[in-house]
Amino acid sequence: MSSEISRSGSGRTRLDSYVDRYAARTNGMTASEIRALFSVASRPEVVSLAGGMPNISGLPLDVVGRAIHDLVQRNGTVAMQYGSGQGDPTLREQICDVMRLEGIEAHPDDVVVTVGSQQAVDLVTRIFCDPGDVVICEAPSYVGALGVFRAYECDVVHVAMDADGLVPAALRDAIATCRAQGRRIKFLYTIPNYHNPAGVTLTAERRTEILEICREADVLVLEDNPYGLLGFDDQPIPALRADEADGVIYLGSFSKTFAPGFRVGWVLAPHAVREKLVLAQESATLCPPAFSQLAVSTYLTSHDWLGQIKQFREMYRERRDAMVEALDDLMPATARWNVPNGGFYVWLTLPEGLDAKAMLPRAVTARVAYVPGTAFFADGFGAQSMRLSYCYPTPERIREGVRRLTGVIDDELELRETFGATARGVHRGYESPNSDLS
Repeated sequence: MSSEISRSGSGRTRLDSYVDRYAARTNGMTASEIRALFSVASRPEVVSLAGGMPNISGLPLDVVGRAIHDLVQRNGTVAMQYGSGQGDPTLREQICDVMRLEGIEAHPDDVVVTVGSQQAVDLVTRIFCDPGDVVICEAPSYVGALGVFRAYECDVVHVAMDADGLVPAALRDAIATCRAQGRRIKFLYTIPNYHNPAGVTLTAERRTEILEICREADVLVLEDNPYGLLGFDDQPIPALRADEADGVIYLGSFSKTFAPGFRVGWVLAPHAVREKLVLAQESATLCPPAFSQLAVSTYLTSHDWLGQIKQFREMYRERRDAMVEALDDLMPATARWNVPNGGFYVWLTLPEGLDAKAMLPRAVTARVAYVPGTAFFADGFGAQSMRLSYCYPTPERIREGVRRLTGVIDDELELRETFGATARGVHRGYESPNSDLS
């Protein structure tokens, strides 16, 4: 049977002749709005404030090249062979050293190496969630995680955030409501440090309260922390896992602190959960790529990786400053945004009545790209907001991108003033003050 255009029994034309054969869960598999932007945003004439690609221009490629050369020369037969489903033992020890910077004391036996932390989200969801189970997420939340939860047919329940992160009272209410409805909550998914996409960081007081709420309600916490070492202050913020060993599964990654192309992440989990994760890993990939793991391990052994992270932090701080200064100088007074103290992102809320998704084609025409806020909600909300990424462009390009974006917003406001509110200007969103991330 051809996979080209075909006709169904009813005579209707179908673009996919296999549509009746797919599993029901594929209904939740859709392309993210970020991926759809890549072909446009990668054009050199477009200033992309959309993608969250780490800027690895400062990475010492000569050092990395020598490390990989030495790896192949000295240990190539191991690096290019199958490995353990749990991951290389030496790398797992080094991962424990990395996590210790955030106050986590852990044993290498409880670490599972994954193909980036994205696979870690997938494995955890696979072993915990049945269709219809509830996953509680911040509003907004990471688009990659939302895609995983959708693919496994989970029900995402969003909980409001504000400038101090996840709102404890809203979390408590969400848990109570789900329980009253007889729904099963499997875990809280949270990015407490330098949130993607909101850019905010959970305060120390709220960390304690949220852990207490989840402990009392017997709700597992899935802590995703890819940006934890990229804060603009001197000391890393202690992870949630530092204060709660049994109730928190911790996800980490080398994509932001080394290089994303190696695709090396990890899960730190209680021992029993670790066993299930290894089985799930073996069924998915047999084993994570040994070459990537040993390359990362060799880099950590042979290079001042802490000094390299410090350089990354300084570079991203400079870009954050350029973004915030441009927004201060150019944006309309009724736009709002946060000032992140780490990570890659600013969350911008447009003037009342504007729709970031509807405005995107005009922005691309003006040669600037961003991600509409709707990408980060499972329920269609967020149309008045957008995520702006400052990690990759130079400070000069960031300012030019904000200038172009401001011109698009000004044009939209002028159209609205001239013709009044239209269906294009209608948006859905969290209207309570708790969602104001400015």
